[in-house]
Amino acid sequence: MNDHRKYLQPKVVAQLENIELIARLVVEGFIIGLHRSPYHGFSVEFAEHRQYRPGDEIRNIDWKAFARTDKYYVKQFEEETNLRCVIALDASASMKYASKGQISKYEYGCYLAASLAYLLIKQRDAVGIALYDTSLHTYLPPRSKQSYINEILRVIDTTHPSNETETAKSLDVLAERITRRGLVIVISDFFDNPSSVTKALSHFRHKKHEVLAFQVLDPREIDFKFGRAATFKDIETSEEMVTQPYQIQKSYSKAMKDFITGLKRDCRNNNIDYHLTDTSQPFDKALREYLTKRKKM
Repeated sequence: MNDHRKYLQPKVVAQLENIELIARLVVEGFIIGLHRSPYHGFSVEFAEHRQYRPGDEIRNIDWKAFARTDKYYVKQFEEETNLRCVIALDASASMKYASKGQISKYEYGCYLAASLAYLLIKQRDAVGIALYDTSLHTYLPPRSKQSYINEILRVIDTTHPSNETETAKSLDVLAERITRRGLVIVISDFFDNPSSVTKALSHFRHKKHEVLAFQVLDPREIDFKFGRAATFKDIETSEEMVTQPYQIQKSYSKAMKDFITGLKRDCRNNNIDYHLTDTSQPFDKALREYLTKRKKM
């Protein structure tokens, strides 16, 4: 594996203790990967450049970028990169779950949130962070100051998942707290009433925000391949049940598929960008989804 790729792997970055180092290595690995892939145009455009448009000053064309991409780009000035973004991270107990050999959903969410925040700050965009479980217990409003990333990463690093899930209630409160239009990125397993979750996500759309929803699940929550016998424990209520996984795999798989499909459909119907990821997937997929969304705004 190329050096730049290894820091996009969840299990690799989980071995690092410093979340700022994790965020930086993930973002740097991602950007290097963009330069070496068919998406290299993104790596020029997403940061300090945008594609040339008729009427732009020719003197602002970046000829070095043209030499690399064979496309015309102009240097993008700070007032053109005034995106405001809030990253909402689910810190409820269900996010603690991790099957054998995987990192927890919360760890994955933390690394993704930290990397997105680091990337946004480097783009000179304003970014804030919100953490919730049964309520919205932490909210740092968006700022673009470079040193602000330290406060955001500190909050992410010192929060631990607990309590039950009330995603819908918490997101509704957050929607009322954000006063200026921008992008809201939600990272959660969305283990809550599906219709309530969709209604809460739509609340952001009603407030004229763009919304990017990442549903983070463990691979075993998707395929239910636990072996011949297993004890299942509800992380939020501590209730336990011993069962034969293969006996209920079919019905579980259908229920999970219906849950994911329904959430995805409802998001699409409300003009909300939805993406499913599991904790074994490298972070570049999610970061690329963000760049795709950023390019459309």
